[in-house]
Order: sequence, then structure tokens, then C-alpha cells
Amino acid sequence: MNENASSLLGQVQARIAKACAIARRDPAEITLIAVSKTHGADAIRPLLDAGQRVFGENRVQEAASKFPALKEQFPDISLHLVGQLQSNKADEAVALFDAIHSLDRPSLLTALAKAMDKARRRVPCFVQVNIGAEEQKGGCAIADLPALLEQARGADIPLAGLMCVPPADIEPAPFFALLDKLARDNGLADEQPWGRSMGMSGDFETAIMLGATHIRVGTALFGGRG
Repeated sequence: MNENASSLLGQVQARIAKACAIARRDPAEITLIAVSKTHGADAIRPLLDAGQRVFGENRVQEAASKFPALKEQFPDISLHLVGQLQSNKADEAVALFDAIHSLDRPSLLTALAKAMDKARRRVPCFVQVNIGAEEQKGGCAIADLPALLEQARGADIPLAGLMCVPPADIEPAPFFALLDKLARDNGLADEQPWGRSMGMSGDFETAIMLGATHIRVGTALFGGRG
């Protein structure tokens, strides 16, 4: 086992446990997604050896180049797409990923529904919300969220919850609190499973205190980009 990988994973798990203790939550409620974008299999394998099994990738092609071989050795890997998804990559995404965190528009929803029907595989999806109304970021507008959720339910897409990336260099807590409120207001507390995908290396403790169920951690586990 790579001692550095084990140490970094232990440090993140300790931070999760501390935040949960403060928030009076069970650490078992938190899914740690190790975001391995730009890192090769040689960097991923030590975390697998240390016990981490949930990984996140930003791009379909990059994930496809690394994880099929890793899954042969570690078949219990759960792979999440945490980056933007082009509609023409829907078939590949449905085949490769166990969850998709970036459903954000009707055209992508239609493509994913067709891909799931063709593959006879239903992949849980988080609806990404453009929580800070930033033009350069993906995510559906808050005003468009109810309609997109209704369309997803009508297309038999399993709803895993909501996802957001708060604006950089601004206190994230209000944005995390807003995502939690949006999930409750739109009935996602009644979905099984359901969640809030929010929080990264620098702010996941705050996200946990405000309802996060899935945190996307890269730098704290891998260091700089590969």
C-alpha cells in the first residue's frame, strides 16, 4: 500500500468525521468521490489499494482510457461523471459511468434517456444547478429547475439529487444552503436515492454542515494535477 495515499485518504476521512460530528451527522451518509481527472492509473491505484472505491472524472474519453482496466482488478469501483457532458457522448457515458452529476438541459436529458433505453441501464443523475448564475458555467438556471426535474421523472431517469459548483473566491455557504433548499422545495427528499453533490477539497466541511451527501475531492487526495 502506498503510505502517502493512505495518509492523504485518512486525513480527508478525519476531516469528514470532524465535520459530521459538529453537524451531528453520520459519516456513513457522506460519499467521498475521489476526483481523478488528469491523474493516470499509476496515481489512482494507490488510493484503490488504500480502500477508496468511488472516483470522479470530468471527461468521458479520459475515464474510458483509465477505468476499464482498473475495474478488471477492482470490480467494485463506482465511477461518477462530475464534468460537463455533451449530448453526443450520452451513449458512452451511460455505458461507462455509475452516476452522472451534470444533467443540466433538456437536450442532454433526451439524449441520456434514449441512451439508457438502448442500453437497458438506468444511471442515476444529479441535476446540476447554476447556483451562482454564472454565464461561463454549466448548470440549469434555478427558474428552470422544476421543469427539468419533471421532464426527468417523465423520461424515467433516476434522480440522484442536485449538484452545484459555487462561484470561486466567494463564501460558499449561502450557495450550499440554497442548493439544499432547492432539493427540499422540489421534492427530492422523497427520491430514493437522493442527495446533494456539493463541496470540494477547500470547502467540503462547510458543505457537509449544510447537507452535502456527495463531496468531490481531488487536490486533497492527489495533490496537484498529474
